Amino acid sequence: MTDRPRPLFLGLVPLPERQAVARALRTETVGGLFLLASAVAALVWANSPWSAAYEQLRDLHFGIPALGLELSVEHWTADGLLTVFFLVAGIELKRELVVGELRTPATAALPVIAALCGMAVPAALYAATATVGGGSTGGWAVPMATDIAFALAVLAVLSTHLPAALRAFLLTLAVVDDLGAILIIAVFFTSDLNLWALAGACAGLVAFYSLQRLRVRGWWWYVPLGWRSGR
Repeated sequence: MTDRPRPLFLGLVPLPERQAVARALRTETVGGLFLLASAVAALVWANSPWSAAYEQLRDLHFGIPALGLELSVEHWTADGLLTVFFLVAGIELKRELVVGELRTPATAALPVIAALCGMAVPAALYAATATVGGGSTGGWAVPMATDIAFALAVLAVLSTHLPAALRAFLLTLAVVDDLGAILIIAVFFTSDLNLWALAGACAGLVAFYSLQRLRVRGWWWYVPLGWRSGR
C-alpha cells in the first residue's frame, strides 16, 4: 500500500489544474457584462427621482465592529472587492509575463512605454489648458489614471474577438497606467509620507521575492508577511 502525497496549502498544483485556472481567469465575459450593466443601472438610479434611496444603500454600514470592519457598502466595494479584483488582474498579468505573450522583455516594454506616454500626455494637456485658461494646475494627475475595472470589463467582453497578443498588450497597458497613477498620487499628493512604513513594505516584498526564488511553499512563511502588509 503506497502513501498518497499530502496536499500542501498554497502548494504548486498539478499542470491540468493550473491550466484550468488560467482558462477560468481568461473567460470573464459574463463578469464584464455584469459590471457594465451594473454601472449603467447605478448611473440611472443615482440620477433618478429615487437617488436618495441609492445614497442610503451606499452609506449602509455592516460588518464586525469588534475587528474594526464595520464599513459602508461604498468602502466594502472600494477596499474589499477591488482588492480581489487587483489580485485576479495581477495573476493574469503575471501569467502573460511568465509564459504568455509578454514573456520577452522587448515585447513587454512596448505596453509599458505606451502606458507611460498615456499618463504623461493627458497630464501635459491638462497643465497646458489650465495655464492658458488661468485655472489651477493642481489637478494634473486626475486625467492620468485609466479606470482599469471598466477597461478590463470591455476587454473581457471582446476577448473572444481579439488576438492574444493584443489582449495581453491592453491588459498590461491598463494595469501599468493605473499603478503609475496610484504611485504618483501617493508621492505628490500626500501631506505626510511615512518612510518607515514604506521601507517595511519594500522589505516585505524583498522577503516574498526571496521565498519565491527559493521555492518555499509553506504557508506559515507567507501569513506573517501578509499580516504585516495589512497593518
